[in-house]
Amino acid sequence: MTEHIHPRSMYFKTFALLFVLLVLTIAAAKVPLGALNVVVAMVIAAAKAVLVVLYFMNVKYSSRLVWLWAAAGFVWLFILFTTLSDYITRDWIRIVGWQ
Repeated sequence: MTEHIHPRSMYFKTFALLFVLLVLTIAAAKVPLGALNVVVAMVIAAAKAVLVVLYFMNVKYSSRLVWLWAAAGFVWLFILFTTLSDYITRDWIRIVGWQ
């Protein structure tokens, strides 16, 4: 297996794009969107995570098995957030007869 040589410009462009997304996250937090603020922030955070995984962790030039494991990590993260949202949104009302 040969290693892929990355130009420095790729890292600088990725860093610049991550910085732009950071500024976009800060700007989106200042706009009152109600419940959509969390959705917008999560979409931007997901885009930043994909950039980091693809370029800084070199998944873009790796084998399909590495791609599969990276995707499995994102699926697992989605499952964790789904169960957390279920736990957080439950009503905490005591039911008569339950202890």
